[in-house]
Amino acid sequence: MIVYNGVKTGFLTSCENDSIAIEIEENILKKLGKHTPLAEFRSWENSLNYMYKVLNDNEIPADAGIAIEFNIPQTSKRVDFMISGYNEYNDPGVVIVELKQWENLTEVQGTDALVETFVGGGIHKVVHPSYQAWSYAQLIKDYNQEVQDGGIALSPCACLHNYIRQIEDPLDAEQYKDYLDEAPAYTKGQLTELRAFIKKTVRKGDREELLYRIDNGRIRPSKSLQNTIASMLKGNREFIMIDEQKVAYEEILRLSMKCQKDMKKRTIVVKGGPGTGKTVIAINLLAELTQRDQLVQYVSKNSAPRDVYLKKLKGQFKKSSVDNMFKGSGQYTEVQNNMIHTLLCDEAHRLNEKSGMFHNLGENQIKEIIHAAFCSVFFIDESQRVTMDDIGSVEEIEKWAESEGAELTYLELVSQFRCNGSDGYLAWLDHVLEIRETANYDLEGIDYDIRICNTPGEVRRLVMERNVLANRARILAGYCWEWNKEGKNNPNYHDIKIGDFEMSWNLGNGEPFAISETSVNEAGCIHTSQGLEFDYVGVIMGDDIRYEDGHVITDFTKRANTDQSIKGLKKMYKESPKEAKKRADEIIKNTYRTLLTRGMKGCYIYCTDLALATYLKTRLEGQKHETGNN
Repeated sequence: MIVYNGVKTGFLTSCENDSIAIEIEENILKKLGKHTPLAEFRSWENSLNYMYKVLNDNEIPADAGIAIEFNIPQTSKRVDFMISGYNEYNDPGVVIVELKQWENLTEVQGTDALVETFVGGGIHKVVHPSYQAWSYAQLIKDYNQEVQDGGIALSPCACLHNYIRQIEDPLDAEQYKDYLDEAPAYTKGQLTELRAFIKKTVRKGDREELLYRIDNGRIRPSKSLQNTIASMLKGNREFIMIDEQKVAYEEILRLSMKCQKDMKKRTIVVKGGPGTGKTVIAINLLAELTQRDQLVQYVSKNSAPRDVYLKKLKGQFKKSSVDNMFKGSGQYTEVQNNMIHTLLCDEAHRLNEKSGMFHNLGENQIKEIIHAAFCSVFFIDESQRVTMDDIGSVEEIEKWAESEGAELTYLELVSQFRCNGSDGYLAWLDHVLEIRETANYDLEGIDYDIRICNTPGEVRRLVMERNVLANRARILAGYCWEWNKEGKNNPNYHDIKIGDFEMSWNLGNGEPFAISETSVNEAGCIHTSQGLEFDYVGVIMGDDIRYEDGHVITDFTKRANTDQSIKGLKKMYKESPKEAKKRADEIIKNTYRTLLTRGMKGCYIYCTDLALATYLKTRLEGQKHETGNN
């Protein structure tokens, strides 16, 4: 859907009459039912007046098509500015312009597409404007049949009209080169260069014809995209399915394809504990359903699993349109009903009610995912809800599925392949942490290297030794130490200090924590490790959990002030202490249960509370002793 469309002469006239921003505002209210914030209105005035200057060139045809705020179908993303027409050889083409009012930015080292700049009232990490322009063009190209069959060339670029470029500017850092090559970035003083870029694609007008065709084009994944993801998955051992994983995969595949035939809405709930292969199934479905001409996306609330599994899927590929298939759970606030064939929501227990940077967008992420797709699949483990904002539960999914008229199906994954396949270890953990009583809480026959260490240094030594084998060992910690912004990119700044032991929280200037070659020297928390797996983990259990009067108790007051997962708990405690303690107990114990189940082959534990360490040793040694006597 296009919010504003016309030809160049009409756009210029609206700018001259100072009415262009008002026209867009009125159209957004009419077409989307949304009121426009003042900041966005001002940004249109500034950026579109600059585009007025750019297009005020007789060599850019008067009847070239103009589209402003083109809502890419099946997404909540909008392209800022589009110019359509034909080049000197009569080839159809559209220029895509991503408009930014930024005045400066900082490169984020170790990444290929992120920068830091002032947006939303503070400094935040966002994608490089050239990456954004390229990804929008690629998304349209990959899913719009008119673009594919009609040979419509898409030429993306970025325009930072307030940005003064310097020699060796961070905007042009080497890590962004691939995206700058695909989508050049034009800054203040480069109006002539931007005009020249537009004129390579648009020398003859089309009277909006190409924009109309794109806006009404049928959604279909391109053969190029299908072949790309198929080649990435083929032979990739990270995503091989076995046993009941394959059974669940086939059933979801059947139901998803059935939705495509009878056009009925279906929701599938897949329950499974740590290591049962939920993500493996999701990635395989992502590839196969794309092969079957579906628009399908992998969704998660946390970026960590998305980044890691995308990296594992891409391998050595750096720039790939597959990036657009991995989405955050807040992307569906404005997506219309049944606009996507299938959404695969991993880590569904981590879904939130509201979306956006300030948690002020949308109504409910579960509702919005079900609403947006014919087939919605939720992979869930309710025992991994670890923040106050986590609303993901089977009951909540059932409520919104009924509300949206979706047929419900339940699947369950039982066999787990983490902790050397030992359900006994998981049962032991639940019993020892007093999460639930279990009938099977001994460790007989388990081939799993679990140790209670006397010092955090011993944990680090063991993890370092194991990491040499395959870079698959990491240290994790409870969120009991402040995560200071000043040290977030400094390996010499140590947030975690226990006696003479010092360590940094994982740094923010490189590859994902689970993959980086250097992150074994850092400690990860629940937010950077949930949904991921390693061969070995070392877990530092902080002061928020201890053993007292014969029980494992939790203390949310020992959590770091920078921990957003318990935001609102202090207020709840004042209003309802009993409810607050129960919620905190669930969050803290689920957090440690999740951290302690990240390792496939071993787990090394250090407790800051000596009584807890003694208790765990007693339970561990007692079970081993009993096993030895049998």
